[in-house]
Amino acid sequence: MTPANRTPVRVGVFGLLGSGNLGNDGSLEAVLGYLRAEHPEAVVDALCGGPEAVTTRFGIPATRLHWYSGEYRTASRAGAIAAKGLGKLVDVFRTAAWVRRHDVVIVPGMGVLEATLPLRPWGFPYSLFLLCASGRLLRTRVALVSVGAATIGNRPTRALVRWSGRLAAYRSYRDAQSRDAMRAMGVDTARDEVYPDLAFALPTPRASGPDKLSVPSAPPGPVCVGVMDFHGGNDDRARAEEIYRRYLDGTIRFVRTLAEEGRPVRLLTGDQCDATVVAAILDAVDSPLVTAAEPSSLADLMKEMAAADTVVAIRYHNLICALKTGTPVLALCYAAKSDSLMAEMGLGAYRHPAREVDADRLLEQFRELEKRSAELRQTLTERNLAAARRLEHQFNSLTTTLFPATDHAPTLRKAP
Repeated sequence: MTPANRTPVRVGVFGLLGSGNLGNDGSLEAVLGYLRAEHPEAVVDALCGGPEAVTTRFGIPATRLHWYSGEYRTASRAGAIAAKGLGKLVDVFRTAAWVRRHDVVIVPGMGVLEATLPLRPWGFPYSLFLLCASGRLLRTRVALVSVGAATIGNRPTRALVRWSGRLAAYRSYRDAQSRDAMRAMGVDTARDEVYPDLAFALPTPRASGPDKLSVPSAPPGPVCVGVMDFHGGNDDRARAEEIYRRYLDGTIRFVRTLAEEGRPVRLLTGDQCDATVVAAILDAVDSPLVTAAEPSSLADLMKEMAAADTVVAIRYHNLICALKTGTPVLALCYAAKSDSLMAEMGLGAYRHPAREVDADRLLEQFRELEKRSAELRQTLTERNLAAARRLEHQFNSLTTTLFPATDHAPTLRKAP
């Protein structure tokens, strides 16, 4: 309970939340769980991409991230271009006004300091810079918590990301290579820590089928295949369609082969845009054994994966969901973050390049993975326990750094 002589701490959460990406929303869910458990007196609201969805699902007030409602549509007409430009100016004042109302702002996880997927500097990198600059000017603590980062080639984007990192009051990363990338881009990371992705703090559902560790001789069960509307990253724009077709064709061949062998296949998404890939696979593989789920959260994904024998996935948070449930997973890797995650969890041998999917090699790796299933499940049990302990340490660190330690400690600066 908050003492009578102290006002509740005002906490903002910031990011592309409520916009259809299950991983982003899972990171928010983990931070809200921490706040409600350790700081129930905190008053929380959001500045985010999908305010209605955030309010409906998480029960907190939310404000739209951008003034211009067409921010994510390509502007081709003069009026739209002018409106988007005006929106960038208006957002300077909107962001500062929102930051001013808070004592602490948390950016919960996500790959906010990377450009492994197509990204323009005047999009989210600009928004993040406005947030961190406003926090420094108004003396509101901005915390980048378990975020992902990668060395960025595009100079304007790299500059915005570098300054965002420098201006934040607290930084932690979801893997060591993210910290290394920020150091390479000119940020002093000497005091920054590395912790697991925030999704590892979410509850893990129980498997609905038999215990795979105690019944290793059970007949082969379902396979979950996590898909993605994948066209490469920022540096792949010239061959984006080629990358997409190779990924899709290889995935279709893989799924068709499993279905022909009598294996049930469950297609999973991680973002609303992935629905087109699911439709393409279902259209190409005409089999009742191939079905699609419609997950609305990471919890839904984990329930599907907990019931599976094996997972093959491309999206980063689909991989996390499989790993967290202890289900052996084969990763289609499109960025170093996936390689790092798989190595950290003891499955570094089971990676396949997403830009160059070879269905024959993918099937070979898949069969190798299934042969070692029992052993790998035990490994994942141990690695998940270690991840949970590390995240508990991070939440304790956040409390010490961002919140008053005692009743007599001064509260964080209240905006005049």
